[in-house]
Amino acid sequence: MKKNLGLLLLVMSISSCGLQSIPRSKNEVDATLAETTNQYKRRADLVPNLVATVQGYASHEKDTLEGVVAARAKATSVSIDPSNMSAQKLAEFQKAQGELSQALGRLLMISENYPQLKADRNFSELQAQLEGTENRITVARNRHIDAIKQFNNLVTVPFTSWTNSVLYHYQPMPQWTVEETELKTIQQAPKVDFGNKK
Repeated sequence: MKKNLGLLLLVMSISSCGLQSIPRSKNEVDATLAETTNQYKRRADLVPNLVATVQGYASHEKDTLEGVVAARAKATSVSIDPSNMSAQKLAEFQKAQGELSQALGRLLMISENYPQLKADRNFSELQAQLEGTENRITVARNRHIDAIKQFNNLVTVPFTSWTNSVLYHYQPMPQWTVEETELKTIQQAPKVDFGNKK
């Protein structure tokens, strides 16, 4: 009886020390990264149709249109590999995606000058899809950030970190950050002033 109890306690202590939780957490990080990059790809796939629609109404906005096309090309050329993730690669990926976000923002701003474009059903649908995709990116990215945090805790905080140092040898993963360009956009958000009506 005592022997079985000792064996049960040994199995429970091993399973609670990261033997299974570290690989599971790594799998969760990989899955959430795949979902995040999938949403970025979805956004990139919307860009050609959006550019073509805007070009139909505002062809002389050549610099803005070319800027979006160039930013999309750069964003789709930079990828991140979960098996070889580095802070530098992640920063490069985020920078490219941030530049595409800025370019799309400029593209959508010029639509304000073209009432016919704003009224175009195809443009409205593409704009709605883009907004929905941006929301999906935010949700997927937040899940990924949380998955990285959980994984990093398992590989750096005792007792599971001891299992990691003996069996797995994983390093903490680089975390997503708010890019400087995104930070400027957040800081420059328009202020709503309802005035002081008396």
